[in-house]
Amino acid sequence: MTDTILELENINKSFGSVKIIDNISLKIKKGEVLVILGSSGCGKSTLLRCINGLENIQSGNIRLDGQSLVTNQPNQRFLRQKISMVFQNYELFPHLDVLQNLILGPTKVQKRNKEEVISEAENLLQRVGLLDKKHSFPRQLSGGQKQRVAILRSLLMQPELLLFDEVTASLDPEMVREVLELISELAKEGRTMIIVTHELQFARAIADRIIFMDHGTILEEGSATNFFNNPQSQRVWEFLSVFNFGEFN
Repeated sequence: MTDTILELENINKSFGSVKIIDNISLKIKKGEVLVILGSSGCGKSTLLRCINGLENIQSGNIRLDGQSLVTNQPNQRFLRQKISMVFQNYELFPHLDVLQNLILGPTKVQKRNKEEVISEAENLLQRVGLLDKKHSFPRQLSGGQKQRVAILRSLLMQPELLLFDEVTASLDPEMVREVLELISELAKEGRTMIIVTHELQFARAIADRIIFMDHGTILEEGSATNFFNNPQSQRVWEFLSVFNFGEFN
């Protein structure tokens, strides 16, 4: 895990007069799992959306494989396809069945062979126990099933970087585990991931590195062990205490 795949350099983002991202710089290495923690409104989700190009930044630079994502260049669209994001609310097309949702991006955007994509999609559905749901519509699925389909849809785009934005926030507690287990499997495969979550036990188990954001800045950064066992700021102590981590051991 030596090669930098994503670099953020002095990123700034405001909505009107309100600064949401305040001069953030960050490097992500290939195969690294980075977890972003912080209170609601601190800028976590906005940062992911900036990385994925869903929000424009006011200043700074974002580079993927050394190439800028914020300057106009001929291969911009191709670069963006190397990043895939999974949202809190699934974002599945309600009028398409599961298989149609899965193959739409690879066949329409990436122009890949339809039969090959279908085969890959069915293999992934088999892996997560949802092959029998391939012709079901999103309304016929549970929240956990919909979120797993959303994750598989991202995988089918063959991204270099996966972004997860509070993917368990809309799920009932009993459905959370099946989604987190799938993400854990992806981490073991060496996938490069940035995860925004409030599931602290999950963060502790999966993260190679944790950053804690506060008011649009990175207040603290370190390994999961150091973050939970030896927080360096009073603000992080307060945050962890709310979640009953006690001595953080």
